[in-house]
Amino acid sequence: MQIIRYPEKNTWNTLLQRPVLDNSQLEATVSAVLADVKKYGDEALRRYTLQFDKVPLTSIPVPAEAFEVADRLLGDDLKNAIRTAAANIEAFHRAQVEDVTVIETMPGVQCWRKPVGIEKVGLYIPGGTAPLFSTILMLAIPARLAGCSEIVLCTPPGKDGNIHPAVLWAARFTGISQVFSIGGVQAIGAMAYGTESVPKVYKIFGPGNQYVTCAKQLVNAAGTAIDMPAGPSEVAVFADEACVPAFVAADLLSQAEHGADSQVLLVTTSETVITAVEAEVRAQLEKLPRREFAAKALENSKLVLVRDRDEAMDMLNDYAPEHLIMACENDEALATRVVNAGSVFLGNYSPESAGDYASGTNHTLPTNGYATAYSGVSVDSFVKKITFQRLSREGLQAIAPAIEAMAEAEGLDAHKQAVSIRVRYIQNDSSFK
Repeated sequence: MQIIRYPEKNTWNTLLQRPVLDNSQLEATVSAVLADVKKYGDEALRRYTLQFDKVPLTSIPVPAEAFEVADRLLGDDLKNAIRTAAANIEAFHRAQVEDVTVIETMPGVQCWRKPVGIEKVGLYIPGGTAPLFSTILMLAIPARLAGCSEIVLCTPPGKDGNIHPAVLWAARFTGISQVFSIGGVQAIGAMAYGTESVPKVYKIFGPGNQYVTCAKQLVNAAGTAIDMPAGPSEVAVFADEACVPAFVAADLLSQAEHGADSQVLLVTTSETVITAVEAEVRAQLEKLPRREFAAKALENSKLVLVRDRDEAMDMLNDYAPEHLIMACENDEALATRVVNAGSVFLGNYSPESAGDYASGTNHTLPTNGYATAYSGVSVDSFVKKITFQRLSREGLQAIAPAIEAMAEAEGLDAHKQAVSIRVRYIQNDSSFK
């Protein structure tokens, strides 16, 4: 990890830059795969799964018996952990379900908004170096609460051609029956365009690497909605001398182990904290099974010493992290100044992994600085909100002068006429209802 002391503000853009691939080459590669999937359907899915995952697919849909095998293979401890996490996630997200409230904006003019579940949604669950079955809970539970009628799940097969049993068990537990053994760009293309096996969906959810993120953005430009640009994982920590350095190091490593393109950032007002955290990172890293991934990510990561808490908060808001941990004195008061972050963790006993798995909040969050404008996934992400209005005779008569004046000023005479013709009808026919 690089240690940077008292950087001037005009250097922050460079300092806070995320690791990126060559986007021009990335987009060209992804576009070619998407075009192939759109044209050749299942045949392209098989070909790219063999090329990228080294797996010859015998079946793109996961057969029913695979779920039964997963149920036998998965231990009760993990099943119970998933049940606990699911209950907390459901409790938190159920509170987001909105009731319909009718607002009378003026006498006789009623307006309301009704949330309607998106009919067909696709969930992308990364596999690769780690089967992220927890993401199924984070996406399927709010989708079900929102009332989505068709939920499709795509996830890459392992090297043995099978999907991890925890992924299949979590899918069945959350009520998903349509699971497809495909990953990466080809999975995004399959859900966006539809193939002989995979249904076309209206909106795609789920994190992934830079190829998956690029694919989501490209299909979004072509007309398929996506949740957000969710790329490689990241965490920022603000720590002062009230922190426990071993905890901070563990939090940094918990994100670094996601993959080589992940990034972690520590911002602190204390040189002592930097020294202690750096030593703890080195010691804990050696004990991690995924230390090679974490070590690579740490090459892109930084420990930054700043002058005071004001400068720290300005820097963190500029960075707009996916996850922000406040391991400091008066954390709750300081956190009121957070304006750009996906999810915030307060105090020494709130590890980011609590949100990743079981506290109840959603872990599908904006990365790469998109927290300046995007929220994490919620029930709202899975609904369309349709507005309704009803005007009575009296309501239309009362509001008509305002509508007519505005329409006339904009030169839209037919708009004015749509109101005027009704007003004249009401005035000439008192029996009109």
